[in-house]
Amino acid sequence: MTQLRELIIDEMRDILHAEGQLLNALPKMAQAANHPKLREAFEKHLTQTQMQIERLKEALEMLGGETQPKECPGMMGLIEEGQEAIKEGKEKDPIASDLGLIAAAQKVEHYEISAYGTIRSMARLIGEREVATLMSHTLGEEESADHLLTEIAKPILQEAAMEEFEMAGERS
Repeated sequence: MTQLRELIIDEMRDILHAEGQLLNALPKMAQAANHPKLREAFEKHLTQTQMQIERLKEALEMLGGETQPKECPGMMGLIEEGQEAIKEGKEKDPIASDLGLIAAAQKVEHYEISAYGTIRSMARLIGEREVATLMSHTLGEEESADHLLTEIAKPILQEAAMEEFEMAGERS
């Protein structure tokens, strides 16, 4: 097995662990969300994450790699930040709480986008088109999830800005 193939397998096992951690975190984030569209986005991404895990396992089998996850400290840290956002959000108003959840979720999405983009590029490089196609599909889902979070944040941010403006007017 070439070193590049081994690296791809290693990276895939790492993101497999990351996705497994996310399976446990997303229901908690959905429960903590106040805005219905944010809750719905977390629930939708939970379903996508389950499919992404299946795709990763399929791709690992195509490459002849082990389908056991490899511990992913990067995602562990991001999940921990998400847990902090949930905990801190309980003491904040719903707008600030939801914006904290969105910030934590987008950090996760950017991590995943980076991982899947890298794996796809390496798979293309060694001629593993089917693996690259599977990773492209997942990469598109992650990019869409990130975009959706941005769109959900826009009206929430506008509402937060209006509240800040009103509060500033009361202090004058």
